[in-house]
Amino acid sequence: MFQDSITETKIFDPADGFAPLTDVYVATDSSVAKRGDTWWMYLAGKIVGKEGIQLFSASLPAGSPLTPTGWKLTPDPEDATKVAMLADQEISKNWDLKGGRHCPSYVRGWDPHRGVWVERVYYAGGSENVWGPYAIGYLEWNGERWIDQPEPAFVADEAWERGSVYEPNLIYADGKWKMWYVAGSNQQDYIVQGFAESEDGRNGWTKHQIFFPAEEKVFDFCVIKGLEGYEAVFSRVWLGEGAPPDKTGLWWCSSKNASPKIADWSEPVQIMTAEDREWHTGPWKPSVQYAEDDSNRLFVFFDGAYKRGDGAFPFVFTLGCLSLIRRQLREQPADRS
Repeated sequence: MFQDSITETKIFDPADGFAPLTDVYVATDSSVAKRGDTWWMYLAGKIVGKEGIQLFSASLPAGSPLTPTGWKLTPDPEDATKVAMLADQEISKNWDLKGGRHCPSYVRGWDPHRGVWVERVYYAGGSENVWGPYAIGYLEWNGERWIDQPEPAFVADEAWERGSVYEPNLIYADGKWKMWYVAGSNQQDYIVQGFAESEDGRNGWTKHQIFFPAEEKVFDFCVIKGLEGYEAVFSRVWLGEGAPPDKTGLWWCSSKNASPKIADWSEPVQIMTAEDREWHTGPWKPSVQYAEDDSNRLFVFFDGAYKRGDGAFPFVFTLGCLSLIRRQLREQPADRS
């Protein structure tokens, strides 16, 4: 590891509050993207008075460069003390109302049916329970607002998926909507990293294939177009009892192509462990971007958690950002253990 070149910044923590907003319990699961001259962060969290988990957003001031600080949740235009939901659930409520919307992933890609570029926020939706099972769908930008869809775009259809697919991470590359995702169940300590691709991001998905087997405990695989081909940051999580193993945390790797085979990606380098930092342990859900004014400065936004109290669910979810120098990733010894 190369901790002297890494900095961590806490962005959102329920203990700090979300003033001036008063109805947000938690803000996590970021997907960071630049749209126009503004950096946006699409988030999932619990909102007072709303069923399930909801999607909302935060942003930096228009024209500002990407930084870990300065993010503000988007208020409701009719009430500045409440957060603006990304979209209602009038159309999608049959498949995502009770369990809510989780783990958003922003992507811009080509719609071959309409012959236009479209913007979407994919997410996992639960029809009955916040704990799943899940299917994957999306909201689509219509030029004025995000629109929900009547059906999911991607559902489990392989025995190894055990009826639930979630944690989507998408990129549009090589004329395809490419998706890495989790199949299985956190509660059963069974998570498989899968892959599939589609020409339109909704239909005609290729056969679902295993990207990382269950024993690897890979929970997210976030791919971006890098300086030389493609790069990814992924998380290894620990859902069992006792102290997490050393490999728990965030890892970086690269590939010439956005390949569906892990063998085509470089030996991963661990960039964060599960060390207790008071406001987070065991990071997951990375969202990766490069600094606009420094092509070597990599920002990795991530989820964290810490324990508070001894209730039925004593954990608090937080959101932070890891900043590191890319060239040093190449200098680290390889380790695929």
